[in-house]
Amino acid sequence: MTLAALFLAPYVLIRQRTVIKQIRWREWLLLSLGGMFLGFHFAAWITSLEYTTIASSVVLVTTAPLWVSLLSPLFLKEKLTQGILIGLAVSLIGSVIVGISGNCALKHGEIACTGFNEMFSGSHFWGNLLALSGAFLSAGYLMVGRKVRNSLNLSTYTFIIYSFAALVLIIIVLVTGKSVLGYSAINYFWILALAIVPQLIGHSAFNWALKYLSAAFVSIALLGEPVGSVILAFLFLREKPNGLEVFGGLLILVGIVIATRKNT
Repeated sequence: MTLAALFLAPYVLIRQRTVIKQIRWREWLLLSLGGMFLGFHFAAWITSLEYTTIASSVVLVTTAPLWVSLLSPLFLKEKLTQGILIGLAVSLIGSVIVGISGNCALKHGEIACTGFNEMFSGSHFWGNLLALSGAFLSAGYLMVGRKVRNSLNLSTYTFIIYSFAALVLIIIVLVTGKSVLGYSAINYFWILALAIVPQLIGHSAFNWALKYLSAAFVSIALLGEPVGSVILAFLFLREKPNGLEVFGGLLILVGIVIATRKNT
């Protein structure tokens, strides 16, 4: 997150200084809130993987569109169309199926699952609570973006929001006594790649869309992430998707298509 903000800094601080000076205090308040939502989202979700299974974490964190759909009519006054609600339901079901695919399998025409008996006990409960918190924080981040992007250009918005998020995460690192030094070169290479591709390109694309599309619709598009994960795992890690992952991925895509067709 820090690297993403630093990459944007030269252009924004040189070419967008006038825009920054014109930002009102209310917008600064929303930007700082959105940055905190984003920073704590990553902190909560990534930390959840230390305590609970990937399946449980993915299932819970992908409830973000549900929170957006419930809260956006209240805070953004955005009416949810029937197409978005149907697309949300279909995509959420598909996302849950992809998430539990590591613990479940199709056997003799029936779905058999293991490992969920500990979902609400011990450290698993703490991890699941963190993942659910990550979903709620992600929803807040998207709604703030929808509110502010109408009056702020993409480069300025992303620079400020990423900077606030980076500040939150740096403070967490300092408070917890962690170190950002001493890792292998390949780790720093992948961190750099994360800053450039998923953050600067991926997240910025969603932030661009928030100016033109409802927060609920954009959040549904985010559910395409599990599909991308399955495809990339097959291409680069030679992990062949199982039947549930394929079925769940298809449902996610169908849900996105439904929401898109009904929203245009």
